[in-house]
Parts: sequence; structure tokens; C-alpha cells
Amino acid sequence: MIMKQFFSTRNLLTRKNLVLFLLALTLLSLPLIASINDDSYLLIMVSRMLIFALAALSLDLVIGYGGMVSFGHAAYLGVGAYTVGILSAHVMEGSSIGFLPGNLPGTESGLISLPLAMLLAGLVALVFGALSLRTRGIHFIMITLAFAQMLYYLFISLYRYGGEDGLSMNGRNLLPGLDLYNDTHFYWLCLGCLTGYGLLVYKFLGARFGQVIRGCKQNPEKMQALGFATYRYQLVAFVISGMGAGLAGALLANHSEFVSPDLMSWHLSGELMVMVILGGLGTLIGPILGAISYLLMEEVLAGYTEHWQIILGPLLILVVLFSRKGILGALVGKAADDG
Repeated sequence: MIMKQFFSTRNLLTRKNLVLFLLALTLLSLPLIASINDDSYLLIMVSRMLIFALAALSLDLVIGYGGMVSFGHAAYLGVGAYTVGILSAHVMEGSSIGFLPGNLPGTESGLISLPLAMLLAGLVALVFGALSLRTRGIHFIMITLAFAQMLYYLFISLYRYGGEDGLSMNGRNLLPGLDLYNDTHFYWLCLGCLTGYGLLVYKFLGARFGQVIRGCKQNPEKMQALGFATYRYQLVAFVISGMGAGLAGALLANHSEFVSPDLMSWHLSGELMVMVILGGLGTLIGPILGAISYLLMEEVLAGYTEHWQIILGPLLILVVLFSRKGILGALVGKAADDG
């Protein structure tokens, strides 16, 4: 009986669980490490990594699990960022938001700004997804890119909110019990949002919804013949993905206290896709590892050369050639295949 329990316990301690445990342990202990070394920049840097990890995880939901290669994901991140930025700017001016019904005033309350950023990003994803999902293959990729670029040029033309120069915020949002100007508090908020969204996606993927999404990736015609409304399932996944990116954008706006149309550019969409591929497509841990690795490389290599992408390119090619599931696949092997 004891031997049976031992082998059962040992089976649970897979390499993937070990990677997850070490990642969680590292992230949970970082505030203590930063405090001991009196290094506030460490928390600032890793907070940015967590924000982009959230954006990459949201993108992996549609690309890795749904097979929908969206090349305009930065649009939803930008919508979330501008929602927070515009609300904050109107507080600084003491004016109301004239283009909304009722001339609503601005606000710095995170209880309003963060959910509203997710909601608006989800609505934009709903509109873009409803149209984009009527296409397939290269046409889907191009139409998502076109929609994102449309938003990019729209916000460049909004001189009321800084245009091409961007928009400075009045300050970070206010949340009960948290001081977001405190780097440690802001770090815990970013980690909490990433964990919460990750658990939400995990629950969705473990339910019938996740099985249908995976089936749509493999053979959408067969899933439709079986009676599943594949278009609706894919659209829901698209909206959930957009809302996650919107939350990441809201956090990024608070992180830098500045927003600009560059947050919607195709360059950023490409970077998010690189993070997902680098970490591991179709895995929950992979995009987090990919975002951390990508930004850590940027931080380290940029100190040596401004052309650090030259090093990243060959590395990405090697990852794609020799590890189907990216960094996570290299670490855990076939255990990465179950997400």
C-alpha cells in the first residue's frame, strides 16, 4: 500500500509540474530578494515581464489552442492602455469625456478603469473577430493585421489625446488596500492578474469549451458536422483573448504612466507572437517563459549592442527546429503536449 502511494505521488511530480513550481517560487520570492538587495528596479523590470506574459498568454489562447493566427493582437492591448490613459487625462484636466453618452467624467479608480479596459477590449475583439472569423488561412492573418493598423492610424489622428506623440497620464490608478506607486504593491497586482487570468483560461480549456476549441484547430469541418457551432466557440475564445490583452494594456499604462499608438503597432503584435513561439505554442506555462526570456534577453543584450535582435533571430530558428513546444518543450519534453 505504501509503495503504491509512493509511485502514485511520484507520477504527479512531472517535469512540467517542477518547472511550474520553480517558476511560482521564483516569482513569489522576488519581492523579498529585491528588498534584501534594496533593488527596486528588479521589481519594475519583472512587473513589465509579467504584463507581457499576460498578453502573450491571451494570444496563445487563440493561436496555440484555437489555431487562429491573429497578427493584430496588439490592438486590444492598445485599447486597454488608452482606456486607462484617457480616463486619467480627463481627471488631470478636470473635464468630462465628451464622446461618451452623458459626458462622463474621468476617473483614476482602478475598480472602474481596469474592468472597463477589459470590457472595451473585449467589445473590439468581438467586432473584429466576428468579421475576421469568416475568413481562413492567410486571409484571416491579413484581416486581423488590417484591423489593428486601422486602430493604430485612428489613434495617431486623435490629436485631442496626443496623436502620434502619445498621452501622459495624471498618475497610476487607485485601488483599495494597494498603493500602486509602491513597486512591491504593483508587482503583486501584476502577478495576481496573470495568475487569475491563467486560472480562468485553464478552467475554460479543461471544460467542454476547450475540447471544442482544440477540435476546431485540428478539423473545423468535422466539428461542425458533429453539431458544434464552431464559429461561436471561436468567437468566444477571441473575445476572452482580447479581454486578457486589454487587462495587460491597462497594467502597462499604469506601469509607464504613458500610452502611445505604438502599443497598437504590428511590431508589438509580432513581438507577442515571438514570445509565444519562443516559450511554447499551446501551453499555459510556455508564453510566460517566452515573455520573460524575450524581455530578459532584450535587457541583457541591449547593454552590449542595439542590434540584439540579430542574436534572437537564430535562437528562435533553433527553437522552432529542435523543440516543437519551445523553451517549455526543451525543459519537459512530451509532458508539454498536455498544455
